[in-house]
Amino acid sequence: MLEEFTELIPQELKDKSGSVFYSGKNAFKGNKDLYILGINPGGSEILQENETVAWHTKKVLEIDNANWSEYKDEIWKGTKPGNTGLQPRVLHLLNQLNVSPYEVPASNVCFVRSPREKNISKFLNTYAELCWPFHQKIIDELNVKVVLCFGQSAGDIVRKKLGASEKIDEFIETNRRNWKTRVFKNKKGQIVISATHPSRADWTNPDSDPSPLVKKYLR
Repeated sequence: MLEEFTELIPQELKDKSGSVFYSGKNAFKGNKDLYILGINPGGSEILQENETVAWHTKKVLEIDNANWSEYKDEIWKGTKPGNTGLQPRVLHLLNQLNVSPYEVPASNVCFVRSPREKNISKFLNTYAELCWPFHQKIIDELNVKVVLCFGQSAGDIVRKKLGASEKIDEFIETNRRNWKTRVFKNKKGQIVISATHPSRADWTNPDSDPSPLVKKYLR
């Protein structure tokens, strides 16, 4: 299935710094309850100029082990695999859901890399439109029930695309900032969860952990 999905990667984005797959072959076959979407890959499009969408896709396709996860197995900033930035926070959430990172399809709304979302804001909607047929194919082919989005920008784009306009639930952090993770449903019963972004919210802290809310909609 992974090879089939690569056919929907926009040709005009393949030579740009970025990536598509955040999990390996086993995550993109069969039926999957959960699909994880960030807004776009982080890092430097200048320092990682050669790490293009095409290059990274080829790398993932050539990994012998069908069990692979960007969040668990990759070394970020020279530290131990799965130990940097949002990696341990995502792994914590998946552990709380009792699911393996190797079994959960994961990607980004936009495949093009930037240090921060604001650096790509001018082109974000254009890139998201180009990338959406890929995501729609994933959701349809894998019968995805819940799309978990990192941050409100990713959530807003996915909600609009899936027509998930009915707010049905939320989790408010039990700290001074009171950030929200919100749950929406469309007419098909598909769920979009606009979560706090794990690059900023510490999901391993009970006061800011959206895992119980996400788990509620995966039963």
